[in-house]
Amino acid sequence: MVHILMLSDTADEAAEVLPSLELLTHRISAQPAAIKAEAVRALEADVVLLDARQALVTAKNTAQLLRAAGVHLPLIAVVGEGGLAAVSAHWSITDFILSTAGPAELDARLRFAGERTEDEPEREAVIRSGAVSIDEASYVARVNGNPLNLTFKEFELLKFLAQNSGRVFTRVQLLSEVWGYDYYGGTRTVDVHIRRLRAKLGNDHEQLITTVRNVGYSFAAGSS
Repeated sequence: MVHILMLSDTADEAAEVLPSLELLTHRISAQPAAIKAEAVRALEADVVLLDARQALVTAKNTAQLLRAAGVHLPLIAVVGEGGLAAVSAHWSITDFILSTAGPAELDARLRFAGERTEDEPEREAVIRSGAVSIDEASYVARVNGNPLNLTFKEFELLKFLAQNSGRVFTRVQLLSEVWGYDYYGGTRTVDVHIRRLRAKLGNDHEQLITTVRNVGYSFAAGSS
């Protein structure tokens, strides 16, 4: 029997989020998406299901925060058909499943998620590009070893750009990748965060984030 932890911001029961759960005999615990990593560990679950049927950004942020806090359990996002386009590797999830999936598929995904997590080698949690190092485990970014005081979104934006060093992204692409495709704010949000990031990088390193006129932004690969 698998102990499943369902994280959701709705008032729905776990079986309403994923109806096929009712047809399986696994143990289910339900908690709000804002649960702390320590509470997740205390529950000793085998797998975490994230309700991403509506609150896609919340589910993505929850997964990333749990990973950053050292939670290595399998994380499976439960999405609707309309949310499939938003799911990506940047969510830090193990897998995803449609909310309409049947019990056989759910059982198989639970099994494979557990096996995949056991077989996964430990990966380097520090992204390095030029003078910048980004520690995904501690959520700390440094320039020449000096920590930067970044907000969550500033950290996510810097991490995404550094992971894709040398590539140019439009403001719309950055909104989709960092804020989520269902974010309703305008592209000016990206400009504001870029400006703040450059200020925190300082005069000697602000050029790490380059502006490509009439296109968007890029991280200068190999700059120092």
